[in-house]
Amino acid sequence: MRNYLLLALCGVAAGTVGGMGMGGGTFLIPLLTVFFALDAHAVVTINLISFIPTATLALIFHIKNGLVRFKGLLPIVLSAFISCVVAYFAAKALPSELLKKTFGGFLICLAAVNLISDIKRNMKACDKF
Repeated sequence: MRNYLLLALCGVAAGTVGGMGMGGGTFLIPLLTVFFALDAHAVVTINLISFIPTATLALIFHIKNGLVRFKGLLPIVLSAFISCVVAYFAAKALPSELLKKTFGGFLICLAAVNLISDIKRNMKACDKF
């Protein structure tokens, strides 16, 4: 029972972050890896399966609120689709441990970019005073 509750809490965290537009996998992948010690390939599969309903629902809400700009969308979708296929075969060929380290490196880079962006924004705000 405890595992189901923990899995549900992981889903809530991923759904909340995904609904905000950041991407639930950013939370879900580390949570499942840390708390359940799952193989990286299994975690990626779980993330992709959970992505389908959450992304669909988020997209419906964003379209309803007029936040989706359809102009120029086709090149983004096509290139993302092609990249996804290539990345799938690359991930399938890589060992699980390397996938974990690669994702960890991605999260570190993401955090660094966000930190630098916040520092620059705060510096500009300070210059106005």
